[in-house]
Amino acid sequence: MEKIIYKEISYKINGLLFKTHRELGHLRNEKQYADYFEKLLISEKIKYIREYRFDDKTYGNGTIRCICDFIIDDKIILEFKAKDYLTKQDYFQVKRYLITLNIKLAIIVNFRQKRLSPKRTLNSEYFNNK
Repeated sequence: MEKIIYKEISYKINGLLFKTHRELGHLRNEKQYADYFEKLLISEKIKYIREYRFDDKTYGNGTIRCICDFIIDDKIILEFKAKDYLTKQDYFQVKRYLITLNIKLAIIVNFRQKRLSPKRTLNSEYFNNK
């Protein structure tokens, strides 16, 4: 039996992401997608934090200032992109956020694609330490 982390809220988030993409298309910028998505979260009464700022001292020397697009219901990091394609760096960014904030799940979405394909990313360190 497969266990999907935060199945219900993930399903709801994905529905809102697809609605955002359907309404705005694939040629807008990240802020426009985030603004529209935020209105949907409010209308659905889903708890969230937008543009959560935190310092990451985990890697390298010094502090990296990070801004996570959304944290949904204190459980899921949601990272928006609007670019031709996702890179390893985008995934590394989300992994850093997961590890630093000790959150189980992130969803990264690239709105520039003609067909939206949200990607779930797990915090392997969270599960390895349990």
